[in-house]
Amino acid sequence: LRLVAVLRAILEREKDAVIKRDRHLPLSFHRRQEELKFSLGLQRLQHYVREIQALRDGSAGEGPGQEGPCFVPMASAAPQELPTLILEAVKKLELTKQQVLKRIQIWKRQQQLAGNGALFEENLVPLQKRCESLVEVYFQLHQQVMAASAELGAELLPRLLERFNEVLSSLVKR
Repeated sequence: LRLVAVLRAILEREKDAVIKRDRHLPLSFHRRQEELKFSLGLQRLQHYVREIQALRDGSAGEGPGQEGPCFVPMASAAPQELPTLILEAVKKLELTKQQVLKRIQIWKRQQQLAGNGALFEENLVPLQKRCESLVEVYFQLHQQVMAASAELGAELLPRLLERFNEVLSSLVKR
């Protein structure tokens, strides 16, 4: 982890130096950077879904017939960590949704400018793939939340479901 932190700091300094030197980077650089941010956010969401699944499986696997070293830490950690992990995952879902909506807004603006003669890339495939992959992770996360509804309690579950509905409705409406 220390090595990763050092490498990240070095790369951040290099990025700052490049931006300082070339204040106006080409549009392709910004588009590529945006794509990388989105895929990183999506990978984080998928990781959260797997962690939630692992916590749920670990807490559900505690029984007289299933004992082992992998279930002991999960049993003590699951009640406290599961709601926190789910809340963090929903927050990341909302941030990733914002990235998709931002890209949709950019596409709409480019389409408007095309009416005035500006260049316009009509290819919707990358935007469609973004939406589909986000909705796929959305449903996986929603399924995990519904399966863990007993652990979440009567107070937290309705708030989470409301946030889920807001994410999906904003994606569909835009």
